[in-house]
Amino acid sequence: METTSDHPDRVLFVCTHNSARSQMAEGMVRAWGGDRFEALSAGTEASRVRPEAIAVMREIGIDISGHASKTILPFVGESFAWVITVCDAAKEACPTIPCAERQAHWSIDDPSEVEGTENERLNAFRTARDRLRDRVHRLLLDAGGTDLPNTEPTRIGG
Repeated sequence: METTSDHPDRVLFVCTHNSARSQMAEGMVRAWGGDRFEALSAGTEASRVRPEAIAVMREIGIDISGHASKTILPFVGESFAWVITVCDAAKEACPTIPCAERQAHWSIDDPSEVEGTENERLNAFRTARDRLRDRVHRLLLDAGGTDLPNTEPTRIGG
C-alpha cells in the first residue's frame, strides 16, 4: 500500500478505556510512522490516560502526556486503513468497524489490572509497551516503513 503525506494511512487503535494500550500504540505510530500514517486511538468507553503509560513511554522517548481518553463514537463512519483492537474486551464490544479496509486484533494483557508495588505496576506497563512496540514495528514494516528504530528488546528500569 503506497501513501503520501497528502493521504496518510489512518490507523485506529481501540481498547476498552483508551487509557494505556491504545494510547501507547497511537504514540508509537505517531513517533515512528512519519507522514505515512495518521494514528488515532479510542475506547469503548472513555476514562483517563494512565500515568504509568505516560511514564513508560517517556522511557523510550515518546511523550503521550498530551493525549486524552476518548470513545469510539466520534470515529464511527470514518474511513481507516487499519482498525486494531488491543484488548479482548474491545474486540468483543466492537467486532467490526464498517469503514475499515483491514482489521486486526492484538491481545495485549491489561497492565492496569496489575496490583502491587509501584515497580510491579510499572513493569506490567513496560511489558505491554514492549509487546506493542514489536507489533507496531511489524505493522510499519509491512506498510513499507524502512526507517524504524532498533527492534532489539530493551527494558528500562526495574
